[in-house]
Amino acid sequence: MAQIIDGKQISAQVKAQVAEEAAKLKERGISICLAVVIVGDDPASRVYVNNKKKACELVGFRSREYALPASTTQQELVDLVQQLNADPEVNGILVQLPLPKQIDEHAIIRTIDPKKDVDAFHAENVGKIMIGDYHFLPCTPAGCMDLIHSTGVEIAGKNAVVVGRSNIVGKPMAMLLLHESATVTICHSKTKDLAQECRRADILVAAVGKANLITGDMVKPGAVVIDVGMNRLENGKLCGDVDFASVEPVAGYITPVPGGVGPMTIATLMRNTLTAAKVQNGLL
Repeated sequence: MAQIIDGKQISAQVKAQVAEEAAKLKERGISICLAVVIVGDDPASRVYVNNKKKACELVGFRSREYALPASTTQQELVDLVQQLNADPEVNGILVQLPLPKQIDEHAIIRTIDPKKDVDAFHAENVGKIMIGDYHFLPCTPAGCMDLIHSTGVEIAGKNAVVVGRSNIVGKPMAMLLLHESATVTICHSKTKDLAQECRRADILVAAVGKANLITGDMVKPGAVVIDVGMNRLENGKLCGDVDFASVEPVAGYITPVPGGVGPMTIATLMRNTLTAAKVQNGLL
């Protein structure tokens, strides 16, 4: 049976460390603030925003919420982001995705000041991650790396397979594993034999948003399995991209859904916001 990787516990450790550092900065007169922008009334987005605000409170950050109607124009959102860029009290800017269809997400991401881009989606930050010289990492892949590190498994020299090639998770995840000297394969919808590729993985990261795609017969015995997926079944239950019941007896380590990667994403956002404040105050 696999050992369960407890994302709640590890994220609590990350947040405690952030809170400690934030308190030290406060003593020096540096107060940290995260601005969160939500457009429209997507229920999932609302849950995420509320969780981010709670996390800010927990670690001692101020949070500002800008809730805009679904009818907001692209120019109105650009104007708000530019206003936040220019505000010296704001250290991090997070625009909750997805945005309504009349707004070009890429244009909004390009507008965010790279030094305040705590999601690490701006092309400048993506480029820095590519060359390994960065301040921020995208929250979910960075959280996944923390979870892998928590197992004590050496990454260097291992075969790592990332299923999914999104800009938010798949591509940066592959890059972070590569930076730690794993041999990395990225799989996607056009991969010829997904099961065969997955079976080669010492470290398997599933990030496609397809319920129970990865089954026990696709997993190498003893592998570290990180499940980024968050899918809701017809009966209302949450499940990941990994079929937990069939994979757990085979894997060496596995993340649950919920309680695995999700909490780490928000903990990493707090860490990125702390880093942004340090960069802006000449401490990094």
